[in-house]
Amino acid sequence: MAKRSGSRGEQPRGWSRGDTPRAAKRDTRETGKPDAFATGRADSRKDGRKTSYSVHALAELSGVSVRTLHHYDAIGLLNPKRADNNYRIYGADEVDRLQQILLYREVGMSLSEIGHVLDGDAFDAERALEEHLVRLVEQRERTNTLIASVEKTLAAQKGITKMEDGEKFEGFKTKLVEENEKQYGKEIREAYGDDAVEASNAKLMGMTEAQYQSVQDTETAMKEALLAGMEASDPAGADAQRAAELHRQWLCAFWKDGTYSKDAHRGITEMYVADDRFKKYYEAIAPGAAEFLRDAVAVYCS
Repeated sequence: MAKRSGSRGEQPRGWSRGDTPRAAKRDTRETGKPDAFATGRADSRKDGRKTSYSVHALAELSGVSVRTLHHYDAIGLLNPKRADNNYRIYGADEVDRLQQILLYREVGMSLSEIGHVLDGDAFDAERALEEHLVRLVEQRERTNTLIASVEKTLAAQKGITKMEDGEKFEGFKTKLVEENEKQYGKEIREAYGDDAVEASNAKLMGMTEAQYQSVQDTETAMKEALLAGMEASDPAGADAQRAAELHRQWLCAFWKDGTYSKDAHRGITEMYVADDRFKKYYEAIAPGAAEFLRDAVAVYCS
């Protein structure tokens, strides 16, 4: 939600990690004697869809490694049937469930969360796919904007066309959103929800260049006040409390109007300390800066 990431050294904007499909290597531990399942063959229905897959055949089909499928089985996320020889057999239901698992991994859900979603009484597969489609379309639109900006930049550098300053800034903002989604999207979406993150992204994309520069100036002033507060070694001191106030202003520049709360303010500074990626930014200001800001904000919000 409220972290901004641009060039190196800039503060992450506050805001998945998944099993990236990859070519699966054959695992001979479950082959034993050659048979239809061990060799990757599977039975088929009249409509051409296979009714069952061996673990190797499903790995090749999905791009998920055999080891990952074994892990999903071990944690109860994807349990295949067993043949007489105890080999794993994946039917149509298991294939459909694996597809859902991979979709949710792509949007940053943990395996435990996916299990709760798929096995919960309120699970609606159609609605889940519709929500995933919306996110993919939004991601495509951001990517298309960035591609267009890069193409225009290249054309301008080659002297083919002239790129207006406004066009340059639009591409810059799109790149910020993309970088933040890659680096911090999972954690921030889990903490604040998709709606809050999308609203924050929209607020950034709606900024003029002058507004964005004003936010940058607020961030710089916050850093300076934070350093002054650390020199005084007093989180409750005037400089430390000015840093906390400027940090609030900076957050509100990105958060959806009306969503700021003291609890949320305290919570995000706790995240700065707990997550090494966020903490790294503040450690670049001064060693211990993340902890000091957390303590200053705790006083500010008390």
